[in-house]
Amino acid sequence: MVKLNIVIIMLLWLILSKGIGMRASKYYIVTTKEAPSEAELISHKLMLRAGMIKRLSSGIYTWMPLGLKIVRKVERIVREEMNAIGALEILMPAVQPAEIWQESGRWEFYGKELLRMKDRHEREFCLGPTHEEVVADTIRKDIKSYKQLPLSVYQIQTKFRDEVRPRFGVMRSREFVMKDAYSFHTDFDSLLTTYNDMYQAYCNIFNRLGLKFRPVAADTGSIGGTGSHEFQVLADCGEDVVVYSDESDYAANLELAECLPSRSARPQAQSSLTKIATPTQKTCEEVTEMLGVALSSSVKSLVFEGVDDQPVLLLIRGNDSLNEVKAGKLAQLKQPLTFASHAAISDAFNCQPGFIGPVGFNGAVIVDKEVALLADFICGANQDGYHLTGVNFGVDCAEPLVADLRNVQDGDLTPDGKGTIKLCRGIEVGHVFQLRTKYSEAMNVSYLDQNGKSQLMEMGCYGIGVTRILGACIEQNYDERGIVFPLNMAPFEVVITPANYAKSESVRLEVDSLYTHLRAAGIDVLLDDRNERIGSLLADSELLGIPHRVVVGEKTLAEGKVEVYNRKTRETQLVELDLVVAKLKTLVEHERN
Repeated sequence: MVKLNIVIIMLLWLILSKGIGMRASKYYIVTTKEAPSEAELISHKLMLRAGMIKRLSSGIYTWMPLGLKIVRKVERIVREEMNAIGALEILMPAVQPAEIWQESGRWEFYGKELLRMKDRHEREFCLGPTHEEVVADTIRKDIKSYKQLPLSVYQIQTKFRDEVRPRFGVMRSREFVMKDAYSFHTDFDSLLTTYNDMYQAYCNIFNRLGLKFRPVAADTGSIGGTGSHEFQVLADCGEDVVVYSDESDYAANLELAECLPSRSARPQAQSSLTKIATPTQKTCEEVTEMLGVALSSSVKSLVFEGVDDQPVLLLIRGNDSLNEVKAGKLAQLKQPLTFASHAAISDAFNCQPGFIGPVGFNGAVIVDKEVALLADFICGANQDGYHLTGVNFGVDCAEPLVADLRNVQDGDLTPDGKGTIKLCRGIEVGHVFQLRTKYSEAMNVSYLDQNGKSQLMEMGCYGIGVTRILGACIEQNYDERGIVFPLNMAPFEVVITPANYAKSESVRLEVDSLYTHLRAAGIDVLLDDRNERIGSLLADSELLGIPHRVVVGEKTLAEGKVEVYNRKTRETQLVELDLVVAKLKTLVEHERN
């Protein structure tokens, strides 16, 4: 019996020594009623008000104890899911030599977001925004045989990207924490297997974090490769536009979504070419309003620098917007996509922007699919103060090259032919890529196959914005009182809020006992024992978004009860004192799953 008691005591000590729980009087909690004026998004405002982050410089923040605690919770779930699919954790250097970036071809291509520096020996380095080059260099030095593949590694590390306009707090900061994983394979089938495993692991992560999200097909961007998916947390403030079908599983980022033509053939021309005076009308909107016709009957002319330094004319309908990602993939255009200067436009068209058109232009003309189906359209006359009506391809100007250039719109046909397009906004929190051999070829990441022949490795890349997840989560979970965290992301699972803790012995004794028993039950609990008014303590618990709150006061104690409050539902109930631990344990364990 004595031995059993000793075991129980030891187990209790182990539980309590795990660090579950905290007294607010010994914690770093500094909340404010108002957020700084520069904070725009609700997540930025609430994180500052809750004291989770402190601004050091533009796009650079100190993570305070409450915020960092949440980051660590996210990291734990990410690690569990990465480990579950056999990925091995590593940690790569934040500072990277220029040579490997030059070897991959990204030293200049990455642009001004890459923070470059020199050491005392004048050798060039950068502060890593991503780690494709580093991991490729590491793997090529060690992995030599097909027998060592496939291999997946990951890290959770601070990155730095010198954003042109850091904003929205942790949503678009310059310094941030990211999980990036990389996989190496002998063939594409093996890559697809890991890619699908990562895809499912990401779904598991975001589901466990309590986020409403949608995976969407996406463009690979500067990172390269042949296929990718973004994981978008749905939120009205999102910078990305998510395209989805109202009748199927089709979903894509706006940048990648294919546009189907609205009809199969161009109608017969009905009008002849006519020049009209538009002395002050430069935009499609202004010209069509003057003529009293639909905006979709006009053509918007955009001029870009070509690969041969000659201007290239792109045409889209007046009611459409150019998809610059799609345009950036045109072989005729200089990379990265660059608008032609006013001087170049004047030389090529003999007019100013606003009066440009394809008639009489001898350079390359590329039109959107919808423009190719237009008859009798309106465009600039290549003469200041004039536009043309009744323009037709094959009559007034040559038949052009045709490409998908526009952004899809709400109500368009879906690429899979099932239903129509719907649009919503999202925040990108994850991205998975099929890199294929882009970096393997550039950096000679190879292995010897069964026949002793050298082959390039297939690569995959998989990223999660760990710190961005916090902002995205808050954008989905808040009310007028503050944050409403899902349990797995909350800084604490339960907060005990006593009335007159310092003055009432009965309250203090019961609160201390409850605190001890909740910790022993494995619940992450905050005891708010600060010498503040009960109203302030309650307001802070709402602001911090702690899912469950226990209010202990003399009045309810006299009845042998305490008040249990659910932050999400705002429901309050009186619970018998001897039942409250079991009730909270049941609630917490259910929400953890």
